Amino acid sequence: MSVTVKSVEIRAPSGQEEGTRSQVLRWLKAVGEAVTEHEPLIELETDKVTVEVASPGAGVLTEILKQEQEEVAPGEILGRIGLAAAGGATAAGDGLRGAIPGHSPAPDATGAGPHAPVASGSAAARPLSPAVRRLLADHSLDSASVRGTGEGGRITVGDVMREVAAPSRSVPGSSAPAAASSAARLDMDGIASHRVPHSAVRKRIAARMVESLLHTAPHVTTVFEVDMSAVLAHRQRHREELARRGVTPTLTAYFAQAAVTAIRAVPEANSRWTDAALEIFDTVNLGIATATEAGLVVPVLHEAGSLDLLETARRLEPLVQRARAGTLTPADVRGGTFTLSNHGVSGSLLAAPIIIPQPQSAILGLGKLEKRAVVLEKSGEDDEIVVRSCCYATLTIDHRVMDGSRANRFLQAFTERLSGWGD
Repeated sequence: MSVTVKSVEIRAPSGQEEGTRSQVLRWLKAVGEAVTEHEPLIELETDKVTVEVASPGAGVLTEILKQEQEEVAPGEILGRIGLAAAGGATAAGDGLRGAIPGHSPAPDATGAGPHAPVASGSAAARPLSPAVRRLLADHSLDSASVRGTGEGGRITVGDVMREVAAPSRSVPGSSAPAAASSAARLDMDGIASHRVPHSAVRKRIAARMVESLLHTAPHVTTVFEVDMSAVLAHRQRHREELARRGVTPTLTAYFAQAAVTAIRAVPEANSRWTDAALEIFDTVNLGIATATEAGLVVPVLHEAGSLDLLETARRLEPLVQRARAGTLTPADVRGGTFTLSNHGVSGSLLAAPIIIPQPQSAILGLGKLEKRAVVLEKSGEDDEIVVRSCCYATLTIDHRVMDGSRANRFLQAFTERLSGWGD
C-alpha cells in the first residue's frame, strides 16, 4: 500500500503576556513515535508557568527543531508531524514510523517501550500525566512509592509534592536528603559544598528581579502598622455562615478587598509607566504572590474590583491550590495590574523592598500577624496599653510613578479599611 505523507508544523503558543519568554523544558515524544491529535507533545517553561503544547494532528513525530533548554519565540516552529492519508490510523502510524530511517519506537518516560506490559494492579499500571512523570523524574521518585489520591488511585501532582515535602524522604540508595543529592565537593578554600543546578524557573525569576530593581524602576518602600482586631472579629462572627456556603475566608481575602479600596483612593498604584504617559488601568487584576516548590509564582485574581469578600475568598482558594500544585494555566497568570505578597504566612515580619513585577508600578507586602502591646490614646484620660493583633504592611513603589506622599495615602486607605472592618 502506498502512503502519502504530509506534514504539519508544531508551533509555540503565540498568546503570551508581554515580556514573557519560553524555553523547551522537555519533549514528551521522540522522533519516530506515533502521536494522536491533541495529545500533550512538548512542555514549555516560562518564568510563570509550565505549558503543554498539544499535537496539532495524528501521525508520527518526524522532526524536532528546538531542543530542550533552547529559548523559543511566540509562534515559532518547534517541530513537524508527518500525517498519513491512507489505511487508517494504525497502518498510517506503522508506515510512517518505518519510513524514518534509523528510528524505532522510543521508550516512554518509564524506560519501557510504548507497548511494554505493566504489572496489573501495580502503581505503574495507573496512567501518569506528563506533569506527574516530570515531577517523579525530577525528584528521583518511583511511582510505586507515591500514594495516589486521584480517581481510581491515580497519582496527582499534589500527591507527588506531598511525597517530596515529607521530611523522611531520601535519595534512593543514599542516606542524604533529596535536596543534597548533588555530589559533595571542596571549593578552592577547602570548604565542603555541593551544587544544586538552577532550574529554568529560578534563572528567569533571578533575571527579572535584577532587571526590575537595578535597571527599570527606582524602588521606594513605605511601612504602616495594621490593627487586624476588627478583621479577626468579623471572620469569627461569620465563620459558620461562610462554611455553610463552602468558603473559608483567609486573611489574604481581606487584604485583597482592602487593596481594592486603596487603589480606588490612589489609582496610579494600579498602572504602568511608559515613555509617553502613565497608563492607569480601569480594571484591578490582583496578582497573588505564592511560594511553591519550583519558586515564586503570581496567579492573578481577575476583576478583583467587582468582587465582594465572599466571592474573593471563593476564587482565591482554587487559584492558590493550582499554583502550589503546579497546574496553573497561562490564563491564570496573565494580565496582573497590581501584586499582593502575604509573606507573613511563612513567619516574615517585614520585607523591603519587595521587587516590583514589571511592568506594574507597586507591590503590597503583608507581614506576620502577631499580638503586640499598643498604646491606646484617650482624650482627657490617661493613655492605656492594650494587646492587639497587628501586622506590618509595606508598599514598594516605582518612584517614577508616584511620590512617597501618595504611597502613604494608599497605605492609609488600606489600613483604615482593615482596622474599621464591620458588617
